[in-house]
Formats: sequence, C-alpha cells, structure tokens
Amino acid sequence: MSNHPFFESNYKKLGFLILDSDTISEINGDTYKPYIKVLYLPKGYSITIDFKQYHTTQSSLFFVNSNQYLQILKEGTKQGYFMYYNRDFYCVQIHDAEVACDGLLFNNIFEMPMTALPEKEVAVIESIYDQIQEEFEAPDSSQEEMIRTYLKQLIIKATRIWKIQQLGVLNEEPSKEMDFFRDFSRLVEIHFRTKHSVADYADLLGVASKTLSNKFNRLELTQPNDIIKDRIILEAKRLLGYSALSVKEIAYQLGYEDPAYFNRLFTNKVGDTPSNFKKKYLQGKNIQLE
Repeated sequence: MSNHPFFESNYKKLGFLILDSDTISEINGDTYKPYIKVLYLPKGYSITIDFKQYHTTQSSLFFVNSNQYLQILKEGTKQGYFMYYNRDFYCVQIHDAEVACDGLLFNNIFEMPMTALPEKEVAVIESIYDQIQEEFEAPDSSQEEMIRTYLKQLIIKATRIWKIQQLGVLNEEPSKEMDFFRDFSRLVEIHFRTKHSVADYADLLGVASKTLSNKFNRLELTQPNDIIKDRIILEAKRLLGYSALSVKEIAYQLGYEDPAYFNRLFTNKVGDTPSNFKKKYLQGKNIQLE
C-alpha cells in the first residue's frame, strides 16, 4: 500500500491520494473496494464505473459507493485527487438531514456518479482539497472533525450542482416532491433484491401504485418499473462480471425462485443471455450499460 496520508481512529478511516501512475494502479486493485470513494478529476481522465465509461472534458467530481466497481483508464495532464473513507467515518444515510445527497449523489435512479464542475466552482473545490491536505500535514486534536467538515462541503456543493445538471424539471418542483423521488431511489437501493414490483414500493411510500407512476409520468421520468428492473440488472451484471456465482445462484440472490424467468428478464433488458454476457465480459469486450 502506498505511503499516503490517512486518518484512522475507532474503526473510522479516511485517506487521501494524489493521482499518478503508481497510485492509479493501486486504486485499480482491490485495496479500496470496501470504501466509499470521491474522485476529483480535471480534464482528460477516462474512468469506468460499473459498466459505463466516463471521459472528463472539464474538472469533475465522482462519487463511487463501496458496491460499485471503479477503474481509472487514462490519466489527464493535471493533478487529480482520490479520497476514500468508510461508513464509520461518515455515513450519508445517517447524516442525510445534513447533506441530503443519498438518492442523488449516491444510490441515484439515474446511475450517474459524475458531477461536472462549472468553471466558477473549480477553484472552490480545489481549495477544499488543499485544506484537506493541510490537515494531514499538521494534524491536531480537531483533525477528524475538520476533515469531516471539508468532506461535507464537497458533498453539499456537488449535490447542488448535480441536481441542476441531472434533474432538470424536477428542480422546479416543491422540495417535498424532490424528497419523494429521493425516497423512491433509496428504497429501490435497499430492497431491489426482494421487492420487484411498483406496488411494493408504492406500499413503502404510502401511495397507490398509480399515484407513483403518475408522478414519474408527469415529469417524463423513467418509469418506476424500469428503474426497479434496471437496478436488478445492474446487480446481475456486477455478479456475472465480478463473482464466481452461477447464473442460477445469481437469480436466487436477486430474489427469483425461477431462474428461467430471470434469464428471460435479463435477455430482454440486455439483449444477451446472462451466460453470454459473462463470457463476453470476461473476454474483455467493452460492454456498456444502455
């Protein structure tokens, strides 16, 4: 493991790496998989998150959850930063009232981990990273709280920008509507292995299935049923690509008692059978999520 600054105390951990060829190959290994990751990548970087590639045409932040798969493919000319931390250090679910990012930056129904930074925000974000570096260079008793404060600033800033970039018309809705969509997002992330129908989530949200669908229709968002199924398919792809489980075992893990039904669902959504997808993926084919 490279020699980089990190904070560790009572199960809480946060670390900070400046990107170069050595740290990138380390990040692309298994060391940081269990952590939540925040990347600051200036122009010219290429990365893969799960099965999608992203190319930065301007400075961007990426928020990557511990269950997502990250590879940095190409380094830009300017310095990038990689921060990782565990839930003991900062859990967005517990602190959601502070930062309101769960269901947006993390666990969002759009599967969009990238926040492209407007020019005027770049200096602000870079100064936050500079301050984090300074904390590591001259630590004192308040180091943990200061680093956590800077992390929260990054999350809050990025959430505001992400909402403008990704949610379009939803930004004009009352905040309770935004909270409704965030709640739906979070519930899908929690329950997708066991709850597969719109009715299941309507029950959890305390509304009729039709009301749930109508809210999405009115704003021309992807239908709830498609969002649920897309989340299941994403997990299936992760398990096919990165685990040794058989297709039948994956079907059971995702709550399908009938593997043949799961097979049909996957094939309809992806255009390939699960076993074909696995074979192609392992052969290094560039499989994109639609």
